[in-house]
Amino acid sequence: MRGRTPTSAPATAGEIFRLVRDGVAGTRTEIGRETGLSRTAVAARVDRLLADGLVTEVVGAAATGGRPAARLEFNAAGGTVLALSVGVSRSKAAVCDLSGTVLAEEVVDIAASAGPEHLLGEAVVRLEKLLLTAGVDDASIRGIGLSVPGTVDGARGWSVGVPALPGWERIALPPLLTTRFPAPVLVDNDVNVMALAEHDAHPDVDDLLMVKIGSGVGAGLVCGGALQRGAWGAAGEIGHTPVHDGPGVGCGCGNVDCLEVLASGRALVRDLAAAGRPVQSIADVVALVKSGDPDAVRLVRIAGRRLGEVLAAAVNLVNPSLVAIGGDLVGAFDPLVAGVREAIYRRSMAAATQNLRIEPGLLTGRSGVMGCAILVLDEVLSPGAVDAALSA
Repeated sequence: MRGRTPTSAPATAGEIFRLVRDGVAGTRTEIGRETGLSRTAVAARVDRLLADGLVTEVVGAAATGGRPAARLEFNAAGGTVLALSVGVSRSKAAVCDLSGTVLAEEVVDIAASAGPEHLLGEAVVRLEKLLLTAGVDDASIRGIGLSVPGTVDGARGWSVGVPALPGWERIALPPLLTTRFPAPVLVDNDVNVMALAEHDAHPDVDDLLMVKIGSGVGAGLVCGGALQRGAWGAAGEIGHTPVHDGPGVGCGCGNVDCLEVLASGRALVRDLAAAGRPVQSIADVVALVKSGDPDAVRLVRIAGRRLGEVLAAAVNLVNPSLVAIGGDLVGAFDPLVAGVREAIYRRSMAAATQNLRIEPGLLTGRSGVMGCAILVLDEVLSPGAVDAALSA
């Protein structure tokens, strides 16, 4: 926006909102300087933003005893977004403000195998309650973010097909939410939205690899500050990469010895139960590791090595500065990351690992819903979307 030429199209209200939201301009005078608009044109656009609740105007004391200066500020309370992060074993629903801050949240303890209609129907009920808890009404909703495991066709709003989610393939998901909440719905992969959230929490990191290890295994990639989805939305599907020393375990995708069937939390539950340990969930695996159970510690470290084997190729290929690890198994981080580091530093180039950080995610437990909120906010608060909403 800075340095507009006389032939540039006049700045819109949406572009002015972006200047305020990004902290580039905070007064009408600064907006005029950035955009080249007249005082009257600035006033008209700012008044529309004030009326819509996207900005507020705060009058402060004048520095020289003259007329008090009025500053415009982004109004995070000027609306809400709904977030729903679907997982294989359980999901989480939340109501967030326009900064992505969670106002109210709740776990939806229903397995995805129940089907999209049943799970999202229950999620709608929970979201209704969360709106009451947050003290906001339906009219405040500006968008809905939904994430699901596996490859997603964001344009159509459906899962392309995930072995762990039978019955979800090519089911249009937005209508299951918009029947109750008529707002724009954006759908993306579960680890992609986690990557968005972790990137937001690490503003100094432009190249980040987010890894989720829970019931399944997946990755989300931020390069040059932008989320990378790939040509068909399948970027980051590392869970279906075969590892070299597997015992021949078949995977639902049709391959053998995929990372997901050998190193996921669900695989560890299977292997520890077969070894006679009293485990039924990933939480049980984590509890065994924390108690120092030798078999649990050993198997988690082996899982980390297998994960690191796959990640080493990614580190060589995209050279991230941070590998953030999240998901239910992050509770057993020490033996898990020991295995990951062992494989990465053995298999990756020294130049790619010289300053590499491998850390637990900063937003454990919340990165899914916060990422869903960011996914929506990046869209509905864009200049074009703001202009369209103000014109409606």
